[in-house]
Amino acid sequence: MDELDELQDQSAVSIPAEPESTPLLHPADGLPPLCVSPGEIAAAATQLAGGEGPFAVDAERASGFRYSNRAYLIQIRRTGAGTVLIDPVNHGSSPIDVLEPVADVLASDEWILHAADQDLPCLAEVGLRPPTLYDTELAGRLAGFDRVNLAAMVQRLLGLGLAKGHGAADWSKRPMPDEWLNYAALDVEVLIALRHAIADVLAEQNKTSWAAEEFEYLRCTEAAPTRRDRWRRTSGIHKVRDRQRLAAVRELWTVRDHIARSRDIAPGRILPDSAIIAAATADPKTIDDLVALPIFSGQKQKRSAHIWLAALETARTNPDPPPLTDPQNGPPPAVRWSKRKPEAAARLDAARAALAELSATVSVPAENLCSPELVRRLCWDWQDSDDVTADVETFLRNGGARQWQRELIVPVLVPALAVEPVQPE
Repeated sequence: MDELDELQDQSAVSIPAEPESTPLLHPADGLPPLCVSPGEIAAAATQLAGGEGPFAVDAERASGFRYSNRAYLIQIRRTGAGTVLIDPVNHGSSPIDVLEPVADVLASDEWILHAADQDLPCLAEVGLRPPTLYDTELAGRLAGFDRVNLAAMVQRLLGLGLAKGHGAADWSKRPMPDEWLNYAALDVEVLIALRHAIADVLAEQNKTSWAAEEFEYLRCTEAAPTRRDRWRRTSGIHKVRDRQRLAAVRELWTVRDHIARSRDIAPGRILPDSAIIAAATADPKTIDDLVALPIFSGQKQKRSAHIWLAALETARTNPDPPPLTDPQNGPPPAVRWSKRKPEAAARLDAARAALAELSATVSVPAENLCSPELVRRLCWDWQDSDDVTADVETFLRNGGARQWQRELIVPVLVPALAVEPVQPE
């Protein structure tokens, strides 16, 4: 039996079935107080220092309500110390300075987070950075779990049912209701036990080293910069097929973004995407025409009508409207490859099929075996080589692929790159 067969057998038998769950409605030690003042936060740091082992960490943001991605609540739990809840915004001073005692304690041991990529940026913003990391959601993906949200994994591995319902709340609201704080405390209540349980599953599947590489990569890698033309992500923009109207979308989006940033309000609460598309398409010339459109007829938008009309006028007089298509920084969409570069299309089809087969064999999602974007770039840019294996290895390493990934995917990608397009008869 070769290594992949062994992994397949182990992965197949070690994914636990979901048991009946016992509702987990309240923290075992009761709802901890919210630490707001510098003194209370320093006391929380002392409390955590009195515990032992890793820290379960979580943060709540106000996505959909605020422009910023800052943390409005930080939850930390440690064995022997219990749970602390920290308000990182209402202490009246520099958050980095106020949270420095907490940062010092947290630097002493591993952090356990669920979906760490969501929380690490806002925690780093207040000076909190993990010395080592364990991401239970990512661990679940590597283990082949079909559902990796916290509630599903807690039910499957611990037999507990988490009370949910406030994840999408406006966490910038003050005071925060006790039921919200109860929900937040429960999110770290079980993380330490969950970490041990999923680690056992990965050990049975011989994936412990894979997970360790992934966690360290996640801990040390900064998020890629956002695309230059973010306004092109406006929902419904595909309906705009004229450069001048596209200029209107861009101008309305830019004005909205400026207002949202200055007020720290989510852009969609300033003006929905649907209203931007409607105004750009209709191209109203007067305030009366503008407020006759859906959404703009409401009192809130009527008060701002002159702002949006000015944006439309600016777009109308712009001598250099944007191109209809986004300037490419990398390969074009794969649907266009067969006509533009059929040999690359054939390579991509073969690579995707090979990765799908490998994914099924090792019970790891294909996107976790290798970044889909990296695969596309490899297949699009590939040139004949005297040492295909070495060049693929180098390409993947330079693209950020981890060692465990390269060991698995290089052998299946090399033959895929040799595939020739089917010639029409």
